[in-house]
Amino acid sequence: MLFWTQEEYRKFADVMMDKPQSYYAFEMLYWCGIREGELLALTPADFDFSAGTVTINKSYQRIRGRDVITDPKTPKSNRTIQMPDFLTEEIQEYLELLYGIEEKDRMFTVTKSYLHHEMDRGAKEAKVKRIRIHDLRHSHISLLIEMGFSAVAIADRVGHESIDITYHYAHLFPSTQTEMAKKLGGLHREMEAEHVS
Repeated sequence: MLFWTQEEYRKFADVMMDKPQSYYAFEMLYWCGIREGELLALTPADFDFSAGTVTINKSYQRIRGRDVITDPKTPKSNRTIQMPDFLTEEIQEYLELLYGIEEKDRMFTVTKSYLHHEMDRGAKEAKVKRIRIHDLRHSHISLLIEMGFSAVAIADRVGHESIDITYHYAHLFPSTQTEMAKKLGGLHREMEAEHVS
């Protein structure tokens, strides 16, 4: 499992700024941890800018040359994500660039191969390791773990079961074994002291 540090993502994002559609697409992928199909299905109607949220309730795929909108991957994938303020502003800026877009129109009318091509270009120009698009999701999750959020809170945000987060990312969670042992030792000493008195 590969992921970018915040520093690596920042370098990548900087070189993406020459193409607004690519830049804003990668901003959504990195800062919200959404799946590629979820990104490509987004419409203006999915955003509530006053609340700063985006609702994920569909996924986009191209099947036999046709655009197909399906339900998300799992029932848990239906979710509303709180966006950071800067991202809420960025997406509003992006929508202003899309002349005549309707509420139910797709905002990112690119293909998965376009995004893969842009990922190649950006990683090369930014001189950062090439990761898969899906690894931006891992990058988001690892950033949240580093920030101290629980598996349950992270699972809610990314539309996973918390057991999956715990299982797949266990190596990234800080080990609390030492702290557990100290607290158990303290509890034991208290019990001993009560027993003596």
